[in-house]
Amino acid sequence: MAGGNAIRGSRVGAGPIGEAERGESAPRRRLPFWCANGHETRIAFASDADVPELWDCPRCGLPAGQDQSNPPPAPRNEPYKTHLAYVRERRTDADGDALLEEALTRLRARRGA
Repeated sequence: MAGGNAIRGSRVGAGPIGEAERGESAPRRRLPFWCANGHETRIAFASDADVPELWDCPRCGLPAGQDQSNPPPAPRNEPYKTHLAYVRERRTDADGDALLEEALTRLRARRGA
């Protein structure tokens, strides 16, 4: 004889399923976006929502636009720069030589004293 469990097969807190309990969903429109690799992504937006110009492609991560014949280009990835590279962008070789000479003069003065 089977047990007398009346809620067998359902979870605690489960309620009726349907639109009546959740309310009406907002009217939607599905818009296509294409990336530079040719991937098409259809995104659902509320009919009164502002549509973004770009959307990230979920397959490759590139930016996607709504014009299939002219998708947005892939962003340029700048190579990693070291601290020295950033310093060289801000200072000329003459500035670097002057700073080095000043630091060496102070170091020699401390060691000599």
